[in-house]
Amino acid sequence: MHFYITGDTHKKFDRVERFCLEHMTTTADVMVILGDSGINYWLSPKDEKLKERVAKIPVTLFCIHGNHEGRPWESPADYKLVPWQGGLVYREDKYPNILFAKDGEIYDFHGKSVMPIGGAGTVNREYRISHELQWFASEQPDETIKQYVEQQLEQMNWKVDVILSHTVPIKAEPTWAFKPRKEPITVDKSTEKWLQTIYDRLDFKEWYAGHYHVETETMRIRIMFEDFDEI
Repeated sequence: MHFYITGDTHKKFDRVERFCLEHMTTTADVMVILGDSGINYWLSPKDEKLKERVAKIPVTLFCIHGNHEGRPWESPADYKLVPWQGGLVYREDKYPNILFAKDGEIYDFHGKSVMPIGGAGTVNREYRISHELQWFASEQPDETIKQYVEQQLEQMNWKVDVILSHTVPIKAEPTWAFKPRKEPITVDKSTEKWLQTIYDRLDFKEWYAGHYHVETETMRIRIMFEDFDEI
């Protein structure tokens, strides 16, 4: 069993398919997607076509929540919380190799304690809403999720081997990668600020994030996009 990892896919799984073919993976292996997989994008039967394609990839997907997708419980699909690697995941019976992480759960990856903390704010949310573009009110962790994450960390004495997040603590943002826009840029940074409070207290060994569509490392946090690695 291997635990691989990559960044956002946004409904495009060509590179994941190629990787799995080259590495001869099976559904006993795991591919972590660091948010914005795009699998629960429409929150309607329109999502089924992508699920059917992804279900044929010989790997088990473990998807962290991003800001450009709905949460499993918002979908009309029949997601259930089921045990997996010492924690709970959201899964549909008919797609057993497509899993969605539950924020704050602690999973066991070959003896490493692994916690997902998904979500982020969307740039120019008001613009997307006013132009009837897809936007998700649940994109960021709410107070219930935040409390659960912190309670779990408290039980672990604020020591976890691996954090899997979508965005990063505010001081680790790769601001050099932000694209200039004609319209004024607005974005709610509450998740990044909250993650900073966690970062400042946490004893961790590895931290991976997606969201920014760049490959870089800062403050011991590796931000990934199209590269692959193994945890």
